Amino acid sequence: MNDNSRTTGKPATAARMYDYYLGGIHNFEADRAAADMVMAQFPFIRDAARANRAFVANAVRYVAEAGVRQFLDLGSGIPTVDNVHSIVRRAQPGARVVYVDIDPDAVAESMDILSGDQDAVAVRGDVQDPPAVLNHPDVRRILDFGRPIGLVVAAVLHFLPDHRAAERILAEYVAALPPGSHVVVSHSAKESFDLVDRSTVTENVYQRRTSTPGTVRTRAEVERLFAGLEMVEPGVVWAQQWQAGTAVTDPAPPGLGGVWAGVGRLT
Repeated sequence: MNDNSRTTGKPATAARMYDYYLGGIHNFEADRAAADMVMAQFPFIRDAARANRAFVANAVRYVAEAGVRQFLDLGSGIPTVDNVHSIVRRAQPGARVVYVDIDPDAVAESMDILSGDQDAVAVRGDVQDPPAVLNHPDVRRILDFGRPIGLVVAAVLHFLPDHRAAERILAEYVAALPPGSHVVVSHSAKESFDLVDRSTVTENVYQRRTSTPGTVRTRAEVERLFAGLEMVEPGVVWAQQWQAGTAVTDPAPPGLGGVWAGVGRLT
């Protein structure tokens, strides 16, 4: 995907910038340039992205070990390193996974990766339109909404700047899930960006260089996203600290964070 002959005219996207942060190869020159701008201003971004990825791996493993055999990954980007389907199938062979992203290139790459896999699919969809995503034919074909589902919303809600809209949209997805389902959420932490006191610069980079403006939220604002859910201990903590069932009484200083993360359960 690094072939320069394929990068001409390609605008940056959040999905491919994230792939670049993780050290992946599914990104273009525009993505690398935009991501380098963000990292120059916020050097912790790459570590935060990797901490987020490690959290997702830990969280979906926990959910699969709790007996959940199907997953819906919203704003999934490109499922390369430590992808959801490979992780959950170590605990639940034959687990079914749907990846959803608005970026057509991310979806195309995902379809290539999933070629021949009858129990996993990538679909193009806008996370901000829950009815369209939830009623997509491939989503309904792969997932049984009468059985528990693991909903993964990792590093995506910070692309919905309106706080009330983000809460409402996530609530719509949660309302479609049966008891026993789990919701995995991670989100850029305002507390970390405030230490640099230039958080609007990152928002501007995403808004100017991609089609998806970004924002950051406080720990309390991220906790509100889990309204109506039973939190899995340790609740909402730094992504680096999250381990299911392990209490965290003194979160690390904001400078060591970058990403708030947590898992909720429908009872």
